[in-house]
Amino acid sequence: MTETLERPLTTGTIELRTDRGWLTVCAPSGLVPGRGVAVLLPDGGQAAVFLDRAGRPYAIGNRDPFTGACVLSRGLTGSADGRPYVASPLLKQRFDLETGACLDDPAVSVPVYETRVAPEAAAAA
Repeated sequence: MTETLERPLTTGTIELRTDRGWLTVCAPSGLVPGRGVAVLLPDGGQAAVFLDRAGRPYAIGNRDPFTGACVLSRGLTGSADGRPYVASPLLKQRFDLETGACLDDPAVSVPVYETRVAPEAAAAA
């Protein structure tokens, strides 16, 4: 079964906020809904960026706090009680894409980055 975006994103750029300002990630067409991409941050860290099937972008830290490996961008996405999450491909812990909280261990979380889809005019500036 093929799912389509409720509101296809064809223009602009996906950006995430870092401590140094907005970082351009890619065009929305560069992301496949439900699949993540790893992004190198200006401070040398990594973020995992996702686009859900409704066209909303999310960004969390890419480092799995249980293993130390930067693999969350390769995890499987889903939802639990209406909350979007990604499951680590290693030990399968689920991380809320909106809050970074681990759904399987409330004492653990990953960083969350604010995201936006900047219009083409703003992206070119």
